[in-house]
Amino acid sequence: MDRWPEIPYAEWRETCDALHLWSQILGKYRFAHTPWINHSWHATLYTTPRGLTTGPVPDSGVLVTARLDFCDHLFVAEAEGGARATFPLRPMSIAEFFRRATDAIRSVGGTPSMHGMPNEVADPVPFEKDDLERPYDAAAAQRFHRALVSVSRVFEQFRTGYLGKVSPVHLFWGSFDLAVTRFSGRPAPLHPGGVPGLPDDVSREAYSHEVSSAGFWPGGSGVDEAMFYCYAYPAPAGFKDRRVEPAEARFDDKLGEFLLPYEAVRRSDDPDATLLRFLQTTYDAAADTGHWQRDVLECAPGRPRVPRPV
Repeated sequence: MDRWPEIPYAEWRETCDALHLWSQILGKYRFAHTPWINHSWHATLYTTPRGLTTGPVPDSGVLVTARLDFCDHLFVAEAEGGARATFPLRPMSIAEFFRRATDAIRSVGGTPSMHGMPNEVADPVPFEKDDLERPYDAAAAQRFHRALVSVSRVFEQFRTGYLGKVSPVHLFWGSFDLAVTRFSGRPAPLHPGGVPGLPDDVSREAYSHEVSSAGFWPGGSGVDEAMFYCYAYPAPAGFKDRRVEPAEARFDDKLGEFLLPYEAVRRSDDPDATLLRFLQTTYDAAADTGHWQRDVLECAPGRPRVPRPV
């Protein structure tokens, strides 16, 4: 199995757009029922060996999960006690997916109330009114999922080398990116807001503290190919001028972040090590120029069954 498959965005853009909106429906269901956790961590999705999941959602006294299974190409809703409902992933409109997903959640005992408008997309259409049939390229979805699994594995390893506050490795369905974020521990200046399709109070709470955030998205959002990124908020003086690795990485002034093409990682002799170099050197750039207390915040990468030294 190819752990780092080709995922040329132009060839599966329409399927990717459909997955983005499907993921928003799952995420909005979780968001509507889960108590707020800092930085909207209660709303995200997670990569699994089979696809993307909400994880357990507390809904009307029961725990419900909803997931996209890219191995058997199913939507799956499950609840405690063994209740389960599925339907096949195939070409369909967003309105049909929304109806079938909410019916499935309801059938296992959930109450699928949620905000019915997409976020962070251009020209949003309410889910229940989006009647345009969207394609579903099952092979492309599987390749994207394999890429997510590989990226998640490296992100999880990078996450272990930090004693300070660090996010889970999770997928933000608004921007459709997998992310992991380190925090300096210091409050940040008030975020200016103005993110399209995102309420200002949400973005301001998300960026309430200084961060170095890295992530991956399949394309779109200002780029036409799958891309890794890293940014700092607030961006310290000199951050963008730091030299980072590998050589294919660059700072994009328009987006305000370091970028590294997925293809550069995939084609390298050691994709895991190449991606780890990007994550580490971009974090170094943020921590050094931002004067983070690195001797207190950092540690050696974690190893199975080996406790941290005291």
